[in-house]
Amino acid sequence: MTIQPRAFAHVRLTVTDIERSRAFYDAVLGLPVAFDLPPDADEKTREQLAFLFGGVIYQLGDSLLGLRPVASDRFDEDRVGLDHVSFAVDGRADLERASRHLDQLGVAHEGIKDIGAGYILEFRDPDDIALELFAPGG
Repeated sequence: MTIQPRAFAHVRLTVTDIERSRAFYDAVLGLPVAFDLPPDADEKTREQLAFLFGGVIYQLGDSLLGLRPVASDRFDEDRVGLDHVSFAVDGRADLERASRHLDQLGVAHEGIKDIGAGYILEFRDPDDIALELFAPGG
């Protein structure tokens, strides 16, 4: 018998500067915040939310995307660990809108690529973490 997960519960990215990263993810993805430590939190709340490490967790559909600000180095997809994070969108038109949005924000990105099974749009966050948007083909 094997473990049979049905989906990812969450992904948490380790970042160097939470303000810079939050500004980027807020502007690019605009996800609602699921967990964040309020500035006026009492000690009990601080203890309950200690797992945030001063970061934030966003709601992404049925999953969560977290930012954990404890890194002191730079991302490298050629090290053991994370290669990239891919976010699903509905179709190629969404990638075209995303490309224009990234342009407006001044975020460098690749062109939309046809990879056979669908289309991808690749870009990087402020810590150079590789991100992509994926749209199914068809």
